[in-house]
Amino acid sequence: MQFREMPLASALLLACAVALAACQSKPSNTSSGGSGKSAALRTMEQVAIAAHKCWFESKDKAFQAYRFANELNSMSSQPRFLLVPAKNFGGLPALVVQARGNSSQVEAFGPLLSEPLGARISADLERWRTGNPSCSAAA
Repeated sequence: MQFREMPLASALLLACAVALAACQSKPSNTSSGGSGKSAALRTMEQVAIAAHKCWFESKDKAFQAYRFANELNSMSSQPRFLLVPAKNFGGLPALVVQARGNSSQVEAFGPLLSEPLGARISADLERWRTGNPSCSAAA
């Protein structure tokens, strides 16, 4: 009697294993270049790295009044970074730079864009968005 139950138990165990394997999720690489990242996140990573390097690591005087707040890992599919007042890190951002979903387009808004520095910021962001990591348009 036990001998007959062994193949049945094995078959049941195998069926359970197959069912569990079918439930496992597999990473999706659709429209992300195989990296698992959305186009927005890939674009914002290159823009944020360049902005931090060119505006803050270089100690650019034009950006001394601000601090860089990285929010690239948000779950909203809206990776972004902010420039906030240096003396009030929790204050309202002077600049928000973001991309959405599966787009490589970069949006920027905030009061800093309407100041004289706004034209330079816009030019820098466009250059970085297209993959040129240089800190100036002449480079």
